[in-house]
Amino acid sequence: MKIFLLTHERELHRATNTGVLALDDANEIVERILWQRVNPNKDLVRLIDNNEAVLLYSKAESSSAVSPVKIEEYDNIIIIDSTWQEAKKIFNHSAYLKNAPQFTLKTVNNSLYKLRANQPKGGLCTIECIIEVLRLKGLNKMAAELSIKFEQFNG
Repeated sequence: MKIFLLTHERELHRATNTGVLALDDANEIVERILWQRVNPNKDLVRLIDNNEAVLLYSKAESSSAVSPVKIEEYDNIIIIDSTWQEAKKIFNHSAYLKNAPQFTLKTVNNSLYKLRANQPKGGLCTIECIIEVLRLKGLNKMAAELSIKFEQFNG
């Protein structure tokens, strides 16, 4: 399994970026790809074109024509790693992402992340999404380890 963090360049310089926690501790599974509007990553485009990757994305932002998929059926998961406002822009300016099958996490709890403002209700930060994906994929030990790192980071 591979989780691709499609990262906005501004996130590389933010001390509040939670994707870095997974890159530090789960780098055999998590890979960062810098988002480029004009030159999309060819590997991601190929995975999407071959129906080999799913985009983890908010239902409110995705197309209503998208049929639900099971994340368990995919070995490649794409997560947009940025602020919520930037994620919406990335999605809107990336035609290839609109072609990707989409999966939305069904969360019952609000995000525990408190280092950034303007979190939408029900929205999770990047590391919380990664933790949930790992749990869905049965990688509970890694999910628990990242949860501890997140608690320390978020403290």
